Amino acid sequence: MNAPAYENGRLALMLNEPRLPTIGRFWPEFAERSDKEGWQASRLLGALLEHELAERAKRRIERHRTESHLDPTKTLATFDFGMVPMVSKAHVTALATGESWLEKGATILLFGPLRAGKSHLGSAIGHALIDAGYRVLFTRTSELVQKLQAARQSLQLPSALAKLDRFDLIILDDLSYARKDQAETSVLFELIAERYERKSLLITANQPFSGWNDVFPDPGMTVAAIDGLVHHSTIFELYVESYRRRKASDKQSAPATITMEARQL
Repeated sequence: MNAPAYENGRLALMLNEPRLPTIGRFWPEFAERSDKEGWQASRLLGALLEHELAERAKRRIERHRTESHLDPTKTLATFDFGMVPMVSKAHVTALATGESWLEKGATILLFGPLRAGKSHLGSAIGHALIDAGYRVLFTRTSELVQKLQAARQSLQLPSALAKLDRFDLIILDDLSYARKDQAETSVLFELIAERYERKSLLITANQPFSGWNDVFPDPGMTVAAIDGLVHHSTIFELYVESYRRRKASDKQSAPATITMEARQL
């Protein structure tokens, strides 16, 4: 008994029902090649499924990158490791896979003065982790503190913290600027405590730990927060000349160099 033939329109409708848009787009081309080259059914099916899964992975990464709020220009490809010789590119590249430290809920701490490249480096790690299949959120620490404080006032703090659990990594940028009253900074402490050894944090700060009493007004809270963050952590200290200023200086000097070379020719 011959197998029934399906019209193209009916096939398109059936493929749309289980949400297989890539197979729906590619199957006529692949079916034509299959007929001409005599593919086995398993080869045709495998080729279509590979394209469908690849497109799904691509769309998922695009969604995760959008929700991360990361600056699209701050990647590992655009970070100049030559300007921060104290940071090992090999070490950062290993961390960017996320394979070991994210599973442990470990922390990365980036210290350095204003415009030292901390936010760029943190964002670059975040982009690489998204490419590796993880979910990342980048936020100013002060903004997240305000949101969590609002959640607490509306008795929704546990729910707000639970929603943040969907992110494998939260990047808290400029923690040193989160100088609020004790009621507000206590929610930051709760976030740190909630994620301890479960979900990872990456924190950038302009001040070393000795200056964190300005962030957590209560000394005991300061000590507890630092202990929790340092327990499983990787620390980078970027105490160099302004990363942005040096990049700008290099760009400005480049045309002059070209001009001098041109005059010598």
